[in-house]
Amino acid sequence: MSTSLHTLKTAPGSRKSHRRIGRGIGSGRGKTSGGGHKGQMARKGHKHKVAFEGGQIRLVRRLPKRGFHNPVRKYFLPVNVGDLERFEDGAEVTASLLRQSGLARGTADGVKILGVGELSRKLMVKAQAFSAGARAKIEAAGGTCEVVKN
Repeated sequence: MSTSLHTLKTAPGSRKSHRRIGRGIGSGRGKTSGGGHKGQMARKGHKHKVAFEGGQIRLVRRLPKRGFHNPVRKYFLPVNVGDLERFEDGAEVTASLLRQSGLARGTADGVKILGVGELSRKLMVKAQAFSAGARAKIEAAGGTCEVVKN
């Protein structure tokens, strides 16, 4: 027997009706309707902050702060020199080209070329940062490195 869209039915027991609260003492959810007796959570429109702990100092505020967060730090997406081997000889490799080819994925302030791997092609690489090893390998292969600002 083949099934068609107009003959489909849900599995028995998969669709349950919602619980009707406040509908008499025999329902198990009557009178206070699951809100309990008195207190903040029994009142209508009860709201409090996610980390609220009844007035005592929240755990987040009790724990000591550690370290330093640099607000002007730059985040770079790493790309290894060995990965640049896929481009043709004499190509101009830019950050947008690296993103299109899938080598640099994610959000960051730019791309940094790192010196892992070997490069045999002469490439003109334009990126936001280069490691010393990457710069040496690119120039040894006859290519050029150009630092670009965003």
